Amino acid sequence: MDLNRMTQTDISTLVGLVSQYSPSGKEHSAVDWLVKHMKFLGYEQAFIDEAGNAVGVIGTGQKQVVLLGHIDTVPGEIELVQDANLLYGRGTVDAKGPLACFVDAVARIGKKEGWQFVVIGAVEEERDSDGARFVVENYKPDFAIIGEPNRWDRIALGYKGTAWTTVTVKCEQAHTASGKQTAAEAAVEAWLVIKSYVDTFNTDKTKLFDKLLLTLSGITSASNDFEQWASLKIGVRLPVNVSPADWYRELNILLKIPDTYNALAEPTGFALPAWKGKKNTSLVRAFLKGIRQQGGEPGFVYKMGTADINIVAPVWKCPAVVYGPGNSALDHTPFEHIELEEYSKAIDALVSTLTTLTME
Repeated sequence: MDLNRMTQTDISTLVGLVSQYSPSGKEHSAVDWLVKHMKFLGYEQAFIDEAGNAVGVIGTGQKQVVLLGHIDTVPGEIELVQDANLLYGRGTVDAKGPLACFVDAVARIGKKEGWQFVVIGAVEEERDSDGARFVVENYKPDFAIIGEPNRWDRIALGYKGTAWTTVTVKCEQAHTASGKQTAAEAAVEAWLVIKSYVDTFNTDKTKLFDKLLLTLSGITSASNDFEQWASLKIGVRLPVNVSPADWYRELNILLKIPDTYNALAEPTGFALPAWKGKKNTSLVRAFLKGIRQQGGEPGFVYKMGTADINIVAPVWKCPAVVYGPGNSALDHTPFEHIELEEYSKAIDALVSTLTTLTME
């Protein structure tokens, strides 16, 4: 790999992290590398916690900033290659780029009187967020910064919620000439009822962030000698004003269908409420100043996906943002890459941000 365009020191954290292939469930080598690297960079504490997260700490002050990134990636190893200003590799964008930015920025700032910085590389974010679920119960920060790619000059103040459901319809076996509705036909009817409700809900919504985003990701059917059934795997991205409980309740109302067949809506996985942060906080103001100091014009973004912010923000109830370099359109793609100049600007902007925050 040709690193002549930038010194190895400038991007050593990023290169080192990306070189450790770490799909969800197989993060240990990357976690171990990061802990050793944080010690090398001068972190006062660096360790692996009970969930398997990499944790680095600088400072012992009463005010705490938690910078929570994730160290796992989706599967699919990509060769680590630098092409001029671009670094290719799995995780360069989602989300080792933002995590490396956190590590480098806090190392550069060092110890600030009265403050403590905690940088966490969480495991399992791409699956069930086991790392963040451990972290949320063990910290109570004054400020939280979550690492996801949104470009160096933007901060995210909103992530949609999510809920998954398996809808199963059952009915008695009948002759195909009987004219009776099959389980598969009833499942299609149930889907159309749900979709009609969502379309009506979205009619007066102009912003995608405020809409229900419905997905039918799977259909299966089967039968035995006496019964037939069909199942739908349905996902929804939730706006702020619709909680997972609200959605499940509405589904059960919609699926009160005739007694000739039975429908069961069974929640699956971990449902998460949407999150929308406040603009008028000292953390947001510090970010706006930090980005402007590096020549950027800061902007806000509201994302259609979910992140660990959905887990920690409702519990911590502190000022929070999502920040990190990289183009999220490259997430999970076979050509994932980050601009090294952007990575450098993100570090500088974050250093300025934290410096301003700790002076207030």
